[in-house]
Amino acid sequence: MAWLVRDDEVLASLEIADSRAARAKGLLGREGLAGAILLRPCRSVHSLRMRFPLDVAFVDRDMIVVKVCRLVPHRVTLPCWSARAAIEAEAGSFASWNLVVGDELEVRQ
Repeated sequence: MAWLVRDDEVLASLEIADSRAARAKGLLGREGLAGAILLRPCRSVHSLRMRFPLDVAFVDRDMIVVKVCRLVPHRVTLPCWSARAAIEAEAGSFASWNLVVGDELEVRQ
């Protein structure tokens, strides 16, 4: 199990999707998500056939948040060219974590 961490504070449990198959499946078919999922590499995400809205954070190679957005079902984001990965969580999660652009995140296992 992995954890999403900011300044030694655990924000959420974290699934890591770093194979093509895992990224393609992502959150499809799920009713919700406890924690978050890290998609890498990733510069754009979609919510086609998703059943719930998402918070999405794009992070650079140093895991610094470069863009945050809310994605409702059946939408696609524009590419975030400075991103190397994306973190998805259920909508509202980032507000409860106080996650903002500029936050430096870490994956701990």
